[in-house]
Amino acid sequence: MDDHDIVQRINRLAEEEHQLEQAEGGENPKGLTDEDRSRREQLEIALDQCWDLLRQRRARRNAGLDPDDVSVRPPGVVEGYQQ
Repeated sequence: MDDHDIVQRINRLAEEEHQLEQAEGGENPKGLTDEDRSRREQLEIALDQCWDLLRQRRARRNAGLDPDDVSVRPPGVVEGYQQ
C-alpha cells in the first residue's frame, strides 16, 4: 500500500464516519444504534492506524529509508498516543 492508497482509505473511512455523525445528530431521534456506535469506534481506530502508517512512511522516506518497511500498528498502540 503506497501513500496514495492510504490517503484514499483515510478519505473513505472519514466519509463513512461523517455519515454516522450526521445520522446521530440528524432526523433519527433515537440516535445511533449500538451497531452504528460500534462501527464508528472501529472507524476511529482504523483512521488512527492509517494516519500513523502514513506518518511512519513519511518519516522513513525523510530519513532516507524504505517507506515500505513499516506495518500497521495495533489499536492499543495508536490509541495510546497523546494528542
